[in-house]
Amino acid sequence: MSEFIAPLERLVESFQRLPGIGRKSAVRMAFATLELEESRAVEFAEAILSAKRDIRRCGCCFNLSEAELCPICSDESRDRSTVCVVEDTRALMSIERVREYNGLYHVLGGVLSPMDGIGPDQLTVKELVARCADGEVKEVIIATNPNVEGETTAMYITKLLKPFGVQVSRLAYGVPVGGDLEFADEVTLYRAIEGRRAL
Repeated sequence: MSEFIAPLERLVESFQRLPGIGRKSAVRMAFATLELEESRAVEFAEAILSAKRDIRRCGCCFNLSEAELCPICSDESRDRSTVCVVEDTRALMSIERVREYNGLYHVLGGVLSPMDGIGPDQLTVKELVARCADGEVKEVIIATNPNVEGETTAMYITKLLKPFGVQVSRLAYGVPVGGDLEFADEVTLYRAIEGRRAL
């Protein structure tokens, strides 16, 4: 028998499907949702539906966007000869907070992880290679997380890009090994970008 009445249990289970949300947190969120005024609950539901409907991937870098190109790719003042490769949009946003990097990005959509069934075909690696093949990109900064999967992905990308004569660099280790870029502070990320090294 379920702990709660069916509609409440469905709400708890829906919250529990979110990453990092356990049963207790899901229950708290469900009860908080129930306490919302109806207009606020409708607004909350519409925000979720609108995000699912209106957010897409940028046609160039695969960042989140409302239009064909994201605001970064459509900004003509950005340095188009440098591309920073990140695992996801959260890492991109972390680097943008530093306000020191003025190039473009490429969002991989994850990292190579054979144990989880994630190979190059599940990532946007082919699209990155195509961007570098046209000759406009002179440097690729690989900003994957400093863990086994991030390092493996960085080495794989480096091998793929060597034939194009693109300088490939890696963020310096101002970011702790095993850490995630989205949790790094601005000073650490600034030092990591400034101290990047060639691979």
